[in-house]
Amino acid sequence: MAVATEKMASIVPTRMELIKLKKRVELAQKGHDLLKEKMDALIMEFFSVLKEIRGARNNVMKQLNDAHNSLSICFATMGTIETFQASKEVRSKIHVEMSKRNIMGVSVPTIQMEKMERDILNRGYSIHATSSAIDEASKNFEKVLEALVKLAEQEETARSIARELEKTKRRVNSLEYIILPRLKWTIRFITMKFDEMERENFARLKRIKAMIEARE
Repeated sequence: MAVATEKMASIVPTRMELIKLKKRVELAQKGHDLLKEKMDALIMEFFSVLKEIRGARNNVMKQLNDAHNSLSICFATMGTIETFQASKEVRSKIHVEMSKRNIMGVSVPTIQMEKMERDILNRGYSIHATSSAIDEASKNFEKVLEALVKLAEQEETARSIARELEKTKRRVNSLEYIILPRLKWTIRFITMKFDEMERENFARLKRIKAMIEARE
């Protein structure tokens, strides 16, 4: 109550102040509407990315299952020691480039990478000392790696959009429930003060008129 009283005392009820407040309300309302549109669009984009992620995860799980099955066949065909030895000879380095792209003002990652699925001769292990089973296993795991990188990009995109969505939501709520109501309350208070001043002036004029008429 004391805070409200102090706040009312600090308000200067002038025409200029009222004009300034009305302009601030107009700007705040425009800002609120634009942010609300952005928030709605971000929500749609967020759920669109989530749908992609669900599909990508299912795809990764299927590919992982296929890759592990082909590795089991490789163990059975070549033997565990021989398979591990061949895996040590595989060229494991891949070239990946990270960049950014913009989605509705949100910076999200983009991952560019070389094709994961290699030619048999470019994998590193000896094709004479191994069987076709390791070729199939290698191919399946290369596909999984490519799918995992894409999934990581999509998940980080979803996190970036979610962070921006939360920030935008806080700004919308601040405008809608704090700033705009406070400005509108101040306008009502000043308008009320003007009405009081007009009533006081009218009463004063009536008294002056009555005094003049009494003297006459």
